[in-house]
Amino acid sequence: MGLLDILLGRTKPVAPDLDQLFALPSAAVTLEAAAGFTPTGRGAVCFATVEGGAFEQTHREVQALLDADAERTGPPVELTQDAYGYSWLVSHRAPDQLSALVNDLHAVNSAMEVNGFGPQLLCSLAGFEDDAGRRLALVYLYKRGTFFPFAPLAGDGQRRDSSLELQVKSMLGNDLRIEQDLSRWFPVWGAPGL
Repeated sequence: MGLLDILLGRTKPVAPDLDQLFALPSAAVTLEAAAGFTPTGRGAVCFATVEGGAFEQTHREVQALLDADAERTGPPVELTQDAYGYSWLVSHRAPDQLSALVNDLHAVNSAMEVNGFGPQLLCSLAGFEDDAGRRLALVYLYKRGTFFPFAPLAGDGQRRDSSLELQVKSMLGNDLRIEQDLSRWFPVWGAPGL
């Protein structure tokens, strides 16, 4: 970054660091000890839908790779589309297999990136819940290389538990690279995997 970039207020974009995903299991231990949230075994990768043969081939390869895991139990990896037109590749694991779920999320992101679809990647998330049934997602922003918590409130409507999100932010500050710009904590309403 040069002097002109500094004077004009331009910043260099943060490079994605997919290895940050591997910090989720240790963050889960902190989250359970501090707030009683445990992994649900569900996670997903969100990306902008792309048309074309190369993308379809990449999607099939990723899905075949993840479904080939002999230790996988439950439903196979599935591709869904949300109400906003974004695609989600959803993985299901046993709740005590967060490390395997993280490996799935990392594999999807890496395969998309290697095949030239990195710009379409938006976020990845891992789901958690507590004994009271509150849901929480730890969302990884691909283009920022950071995490933020998303806690939708139960019931009708699209409301979130902002105080819980801020509590989780302070709890996990030593475990995860937390996004400091709260305006980037966008809601992922109806996200599969949550």
